[in-house]
Formats: sequence, C-alpha cells, structure tokens
Amino acid sequence: MDTLTTTTTPQIPKLDMQYRTLPDALHATVEPYGASSPKLVAYNGDLGRSLGFDISFADEPAAAATFFAGNHRPAPQPALAMAYAGHQFGGFVPRLGDGRAHLLGEAVTESGERFDIQLKGSGQTPFSRQGDGRAALGPVLREYVVAEAMAALGIPTSRALAAVLTGDMVLREGVQPGAILTRVAASHLRVGTFEYAARLSDPNVLDALVQFALQRHPVETDADIVRDGRPGLTLLQAVIARQAKLIAQWMGVGFIHGVMNTDNCTISGETIDYGPCAFMDGYNPAQVYSSIDHMGRYAFANQPGIAHWNMAVLAQALLRAIDPNEETAVSLAQEAVNHFPAQFEAAYRTVMRTKLALPGTDDGDVQLIDDLLGLMAESEADFTGTFRALGAAIEDGAPLVQFLGADASSWLQRWRDRLGNIETAAIRVQLNAVNPAIMPRNHRVEAMIAAAYDGDFEPFSAMVEALKSPYAEPASSGQAALLATPPAADEVVHATFCGT
Repeated sequence: MDTLTTTTTPQIPKLDMQYRTLPDALHATVEPYGASSPKLVAYNGDLGRSLGFDISFADEPAAAATFFAGNHRPAPQPALAMAYAGHQFGGFVPRLGDGRAHLLGEAVTESGERFDIQLKGSGQTPFSRQGDGRAALGPVLREYVVAEAMAALGIPTSRALAAVLTGDMVLREGVQPGAILTRVAASHLRVGTFEYAARLSDPNVLDALVQFALQRHPVETDADIVRDGRPGLTLLQAVIARQAKLIAQWMGVGFIHGVMNTDNCTISGETIDYGPCAFMDGYNPAQVYSSIDHMGRYAFANQPGIAHWNMAVLAQALLRAIDPNEETAVSLAQEAVNHFPAQFEAAYRTVMRTKLALPGTDDGDVQLIDDLLGLMAESEADFTGTFRALGAAIEDGAPLVQFLGADASSWLQRWRDRLGNIETAAIRVQLNAVNPAIMPRNHRVEAMIAAAYDGDFEPFSAMVEALKSPYAEPASSGQAALLATPPAADEVVHATFCGT
C-alpha cells in the first residue's frame, strides 16, 4: 500500500460499460448509497496504476475515500447491479443478483485488457432480498487480504483495489463498523448468470450472453475446444478447462473456498467471493471451515467434484446455445462435462509434480505424491510448512521429519531417488520458488480483524505487505515470520464466517 502524503488531485480513468449492451433483463441501473463519513483504509497503488488510476489516489485519501465509497463518481454512465441465479448448497435459487454490489464500469488498460471495477457493500439493489446491502469491516479486510495473497501466489483471482470505512454501522453479530471493498475482476459473469438467462422467456438473451462472454473472454488455443459454429459448446469447453486448472491450483496451496455455489463460480476462471474461505493449517482432506457448511459439501477434497457438478449445471443452462436439437445438445454437453475429471487430474498432477520438483513424468509419481499426502493426513501435518520444508529436506531430512514423523524417512529416500543426480542447491531454489513460506494463516487473519475493530490497522497493513512476497524466506521476526508459523493448539481457527 502507498503512503498517504501529498495533496494532488486524483485522476480517475474514464470507465466503459460493456455490460449495458447486454439485454436489460440481465442488469438493473442503481447507484451506490455512498457513505456518511468515508475514510480510506487501504489503496492498492500497484494495481491502480495498472488500471489507469493515478497514484495521487493514495496521496489524497479524502478524495480517494469519496470515490471508493461511491459518494462521487465522474463517470459517463450510472452504475448497475447484475442479475443472476444460482445453486446454493445444491438448491436452486432463481433470482439472486448483486444484492450489495454496484458495477461502476470497466477500466481498459493500455494493452486493451478490460477489468470490472465494482463496489461491494455499497448499498441495496433490486436484488437485495431484504438485505441491507452493506458490508462489515471484517469481511472486507479478509477479502482484501486473501485476494491479494492469491494474486501473489499466481492463482487467477479477483483483486482488491481499495477498502473504505463508511462511518455507518451495520448489524451482524452485533453492531459493527461498515466498510466497502472495491473489487477488480476480469468480469463478474458467473455460472449463475447463464442459469438466470436460460430461464427467461426470450431465447435471444442467452444467445447475447454467450456471445458477450466469448468476446470478453476469448477462447485460448486448445485442441480440445471446438469452434464449429456452436458458440455454447465452445464456451462450455473453455470454462471447463479454466475451472479444472483453477481448482488444481487451489489444491496446491491448501485453499478451501467455502461456498462453491454456482453464483460464485466465474466464467473467466478467476477465484471470486472470498467469504468463509481459508487456507488449511493441518492437512485433512475432509477439512471444512465455513460455519454454514454443516454437511461438508465444500470440504477441501470435495472441491474437484463440486466444480464438476457446477460445470454440469452450466452445461444444462447452455443447451439451447449448443445445438437447436435437444438430443444433440445433451450429447455434446455431456461429452464435454465428462472430460472434467481427466482435465482436473492432469492439472492437479502437474501442480503436485512441480511442488516436488519432479523432472518429467514417471509411472511412480502418482503413488509418490499420494503417499506424501497420506503421511500428512496421518499426522495432520501443517500443509504450508510441510511443502516448504522440502527445500531443506533435499539435503537435511530433519525439517520434513519434524512435520511428518519418523515414517517420513522411507518416503524421503524414494523422493531423493526420483530426483536423481540433480544439483541439490538448484533443487532447493526450485522448490522454494513454488512452495510458499508466507500465507494468510487463519489465526493471524482473525487477530488482524480484531485489531482493526479496535481501531488498529497496522497488523492489516503489515500483513498485506508481507503477503506480496509469499515465496521469500521470512525474517526471524516480524509479520512475515508470524505468517510462516503454524498456529499453536489454542490458536487454531475452526470456523470462518461469510459476513453477509
């Protein structure tokens, strides 16, 4: 974050609004409430500069707060809220939409990339469903921290541009200070957007949405993706490929989204909507953090299966856009969805081979990876710490044995044999470049939020700064050292909360 010092006038890029070209059924014009006494908590200067926001936003906190609270916006068009449906914990809700978010427009970079600029927690919309449209400070800070951590880890994600205290109170678990997050995303199109369009009486809406999505997120060169005049099938195959890679990357850092509802599943392949999310401490495939996931639907190891399920829901929504003949459309959609497990497995094994620095491929790699995870599960070894210890274990196995116990010795020898005669110093550098040391550990995030509620934002600022360099070797003290240290038994966080 940038230092708030001088007094220059912030420059705001002219925001476009492609969403307004979509049929009216897919959005509603609505302005943010604004805030009674906005105060800038954080501004992401590096991200802002890349989007065309002048650095003076960070130098003029009052003006920045006014903009990022929605009080003043010199834009050529009003804000809007997007309409979408969604399956929440498996149950279909036909009308959700942005109940507390306002899309200000789209920033277009010098290279022509387009990014949504959205306020979250900025007031009621036609989709609020009796909600107050506000956000509390804690969830805003959590999303800011986790989104930026994911970006630093190289995982596709929405980003946090700014956080503002509103000066207004909201009622959640008691009365809490309100806040607004400015979120940046490649787009806010979700599986639920297509579910909503598919159930409208006008078939042209779905067709327009599919074309819009393909224009906004061009399909990468991929031999498995067809381009035979069936845009719905092209889109489906592209989204399946993106989601398979995304979930594999989540698994590689021990991330649990917490609410993988179809309205939280993007077409772009970005992670979005950081509610009751968490990074695992002790490895447990059945780990659940979300306080509302009572049946473990979105547990760590269930995430590939849920993503597969979400892709089936998308396929169902896209049938009319895949082929006018229903039988043909179903057959093509089913074939595409059936490829998801293999695509995920390939992506996941690539992630795990990279984390173990395994050169090329070998028939025994799958067993080697699975045996390590088995040892980790038996001892509930710290996920981040165990993989980070591999860098040292190439020469000295003690750090790995510390996490896994004596049974790790046999696995360690098999791993070293698999690596062969590669120079150990180079392997250590390679391992430390892909296995992070610094993560937004749950107990530290909770402590940071508690401090912010007491008016102390220093832990938040220090955490954001430390998380910019997740692969760096942390110093022996300071915020980075804290984020590299597993929780003590009495510090373990067992539940996280959505905050809506």
